[in-house]
Amino acid sequence: MKTVRTSFLVGFAVLLWLLPQGARAQMNVQWSDYSRLRSFFNPAVAGTEGLLNVAAAYSMQFVGYDNAPATMFVGADMPVYFLNDHHGAGVYFLNDKIGMFTQTQLGVQYAFNVKLGRKGRLGVGVQLAFLQEKIDPSDVELEDQSDPAFPSSEVSGNRVDFSAGLYYHHPKFWAGLSAQHLAAPVIELNEKYEYEIDRAYYLMGGCNIKLKSSLLTLQPSFLVATDMDNWREDVQVRLKYEYEGRMMYVGVGYSPTISTTFLIGGNFHGVSLGYSYQMYTSGVGLINGSHEVTLGYQTELDLFKKGRNRHRSVRFL
Repeated sequence: MKTVRTSFLVGFAVLLWLLPQGARAQMNVQWSDYSRLRSFFNPAVAGTEGLLNVAAAYSMQFVGYDNAPATMFVGADMPVYFLNDHHGAGVYFLNDKIGMFTQTQLGVQYAFNVKLGRKGRLGVGVQLAFLQEKIDPSDVELEDQSDPAFPSSEVSGNRVDFSAGLYYHHPKFWAGLSAQHLAAPVIELNEKYEYEIDRAYYLMGGCNIKLKSSLLTLQPSFLVATDMDNWREDVQVRLKYEYEGRMMYVGVGYSPTISTTFLIGGNFHGVSLGYSYQMYTSGVGLINGSHEVTLGYQTELDLFKKGRNRHRSVRFL
């Protein structure tokens, strides 16, 4: 069983705290390939594309360190038509683990969206989530077993949380504004320990720029995250190639004073597969970065809509 010393835990926690822009706290979960995981950041995404969207991601961060963060996400959203209006529904599961700390989220999403402009849709969404926080010191060897900063056995607690957002989708561009953890929940693990979760706010957007060659598309995007005390900005640009139903892309991203990210992926037999590597430009060095894999699938599946359901593999934006 892997063990770590108290000094390493303290040092690693300080490193996470100081890494973003030299003095910014680690906020909510950050994904390198954020444009493929928009529903994670914003519940208003649900149903706006008129497709069944399934997305999954796994991230291994600070590779090379024992007990480093590992995060898994699985989500799905789809349009639901009834009462002559356009509604979207979604569900997601998140497991985020770092050392002895594990956070699990299970949430449902609802969005009401209307046509805005010739081809665009504006969505207003809300999210209800069940949060569980757990501290398990069983695989950690402390220098002082009586250290009151750590529990002597596993403790856990849970809370209900809320999120909300606005999202606009158009074939040529997209944008969203959202707020997570609106309840600012304080999870009581037992009579001695509690875990505070701050509100987090996200602004994100992107567009498709068709190049002279009809086979190539440039896709710039951005994500700004803040808890109103700390900030993180990410910008990315992808070059997408499409030919006879085949799609591949390469990309690069940058977060000021934090990292540079390299992305590659494509559509294979109707399933979108992507890989990204986030290389930190300060703190941990170039080789102890973060690996991330994403999977996705989209198809037409309109429940409660007149006529037979049609199933067709489509490309990701």
